[in-house]
Amino acid sequence: MTSGTTRGFVGKRRDRGQDLPPGQHLTEAFPVLSTGPTPRVNKNDWELFIRTGPDTSMRWTWHDFMALPISAIVADIHCVTSWSKLETRWRGVSLDVLLKDVQTSDHYVMAHSYGGYSTNLALDDLRGDKAWIVFEHDGADLTPEHGGPARLLVPHLYFWKSAKWIHGFVTQERNMPGLWERNGYHLHADPWREERYSRWS
Repeated sequence: MTSGTTRGFVGKRRDRGQDLPPGQHLTEAFPVLSTGPTPRVNKNDWELFIRTGPDTSMRWTWHDFMALPISAIVADIHCVTSWSKLETRWRGVSLDVLLKDVQTSDHYVMAHSYGGYSTNLALDDLRGDKAWIVFEHDGADLTPEHGGPARLLVPHLYFWKSAKWIHGFVTQERNMPGLWERNGYHLHADPWREERYSRWS
């Protein structure tokens, strides 16, 4: 197991009122927002999968997952409800590690969570040291309310893309929408471009 701090997210501590995307306000809290009941997933039953076709998938148990290289991440997060939290600290496994042996001509994935949540992402938004499966926040195991035992973390996009209670990914040729996207949220969700609401067609 290896550990390190992800480059590009660490530096001189900033003025806490700066570096916010348009329309965002700063919070020191960590609000809990969910679309339904909080799943309670035992680590002994947890698994992560990546499926690229009906007969092709990769799977990790919790034991397998924890044996992968671990990264320390410091990142700003931005919720579509307008709050931002700066320099949040996490530990987890880079999607670069998980995707390194995945071969597909698809350019998108659907992220699926325990409990039924889903959200769509471009594979390019998961690669290049931009996304992780995290199991620890601020030095403690993730609580179920914040997505424990493990959640997706994609800090450069609005936080609804960082699916809690992550279960797996299914690649897709087209950028088909997930739960919130089917209800009018933006397919991409860049907070700096204020990509909040945009009906897909």
